[in-house]
Amino acid sequence: MITAHHALTAAGVSTRAATTLTAVARSTATRTRERSATSVPSIPSVTRTPVNKLSTLERRRVVEVLCSDRFVDRAPLEVYATLLDEGIYLCSVATMYRILRENRQVSDRRRQARHPARVRPELVATAPRQVYSWDITKLPGPVKGVYYDAYVMVDIYSRYIVGAHVQTHESGLLAVEFMTDIFATHGIPEVVHADRGTSMTSKSVATLLADLDVVRSHSRPRVSNDNPYSESLFKTLKYGPGFPERFGSVHHAREFMDSFVACYNHEHRHTGIGLHTAADVHFGLAAPKAAERAQVLADARRTHPARFGTTDPCPKILDLPTDAWINKPIHDPASEPDTEEVAA
Repeated sequence: MITAHHALTAAGVSTRAATTLTAVARSTATRTRERSATSVPSIPSVTRTPVNKLSTLERRRVVEVLCSDRFVDRAPLEVYATLLDEGIYLCSVATMYRILRENRQVSDRRRQARHPARVRPELVATAPRQVYSWDITKLPGPVKGVYYDAYVMVDIYSRYIVGAHVQTHESGLLAVEFMTDIFATHGIPEVVHADRGTSMTSKSVATLLADLDVVRSHSRPRVSNDNPYSESLFKTLKYGPGFPERFGSVHHAREFMDSFVACYNHEHRHTGIGLHTAADVHFGLAAPKAAERAQVLADARRTHPARFGTTDPCPKILDLPTDAWINKPIHDPASEPDTEEVAA
């Protein structure tokens, strides 16, 4: 429109009429005309190659030297100094980094060990005494640098702590004694899951579980999510208001763990099991209590219907789980057969 405004005024049309025809303000047209009159046509710049730029052959030589067997484990600054001591100058340290960056070799250029992919453990329990998870956590002793080891095993379905021992050190033999006491009291599970600590992978533990036909399961290295029930238990333990800054003795630590286990099993309400106690679920008392809760809610709904906004007889938070998973398989709709094909 500005071009049309200029063309009209150049042909003798008044600026007022040109503005009416093109809807371009006179001030805008005047400013644009003055700017174009004073502007100097730009001269295309000529790209010049810097006189100090390395040639393609020289840059390839720098990469070969830096990635050679002699210098592959060294930083460019060290390579630069070593070559200068030998009377060789390839380029500056900054240029070395620039060339490495262009070749995507600024990161560690050494030959790295490739660890095999670990199998993702997938465990499910549909009732108590099927899958036990255990781990060892450190309890701070009376002075800095002194710790006690708390061996704790939990049933992943009921969240019931089936055993907790506090020892002055960690060993496979103590782990065997710990498991033997638990199995004698609560029965032998189908699977025992743990991380890859030295006690968990010890030959003594492996032999005990093999003799009892118990499946051993281990977390992947450096993946704490593979042992969620034990990690959650330890967080409840250490973030509780009664957890001391330090334990005065191993006897103090054992007394505290005994009281914590009693509270965790018989008083603590777990959101993962319908706000029941672990003992109720472990010993089959949760289902009758769930029915009693439903009756209480039904009576309250009849008495005060306006206070209940949903038609569900019980909130979802009170539902008892049908199973407990460690790494539940991801549901993939693409892997399921088409319903039309199945019907055909």
